Amino acid sequence: MQTGDTKFAGSIPDIYDRYLVPLLFQPYADDLAQRLLALRHGTLVEVAAGTGAVTHTLRHTLSSDVRILATDLNEGMLRVNSQRVSDPSVSFQRADAQQLPFEDGSANAVVCQFGMMFVPDKVAAYREARRVLAPGGRLLFNVWDSLTHNEVSQMVMRAVASLFPNDPPAFFDRIPFAFFDAARLRADLKGAGFEQIEIETVAKVSQAPSAEHVAIGMCQGTPLRSEIEARDPQTGLARATAAATAALQAHFGAGPFENRMSAVVVTALR
Repeated sequence: MQTGDTKFAGSIPDIYDRYLVPLLFQPYADDLAQRLLALRHGTLVEVAAGTGAVTHTLRHTLSSDVRILATDLNEGMLRVNSQRVSDPSVSFQRADAQQLPFEDGSANAVVCQFGMMFVPDKVAAYREARRVLAPGGRLLFNVWDSLTHNEVSQMVMRAVASLFPNDPPAFFDRIPFAFFDAARLRADLKGAGFEQIEIETVAKVSQAPSAEHVAIGMCQGTPLRSEIEARDPQTGLARATAAATAALQAHFGAGPFENRMSAVVVTALR
């Protein structure tokens, strides 16, 4: 089931891949891949694989004896992913994290980068991951920390919200940056049957090429775009991108700047 919050369609996948993968997702893809170096063979299922930041990194980091099954709910994201990663040991399949099309115990690892926040029934997704994992297998995923610890994203959200004071878009607050609470993560994972759970906060820094680059990525390459266009179909997207650019430039200047980020990384053993 897809809603506006989970639909990455039209030009969004390409903008997401060009502007946001280097800025937000590649540093954490590298982190996840390093945590899986001990996996020498078998099958890895990637959930919400998106445009391939993790898929690509895993394929170039792990042994070629590891088979990667990359899944996503959005065909457009998988299209970009499959163009980026061309390897016989990697396959692509549209799938819902709440109902994975794989046999019980068929995977040695289930990995998800910044996708669990979008799943309506998270316990069901964790339960599905546990079902497809073989004994000793690992569920590894990350979620964003709060907006308070992700200043650039917070500044963009505030700039866009200021354009629509009577009905501010709330996508960032509602989905990507809303599921960082360790107690809730642990409780949901235990509810799905996991007992061995580790939760860690990981800070990263990336280089933003410019304020406009960030603004384009976040306003036009995420479901925030749908919220903006719903409020002002004619000029909303241009206005929001300009407002976010101005806010970032006022704080960081016109040139490149550091984007400081924080995420929560979760490991649960079957």
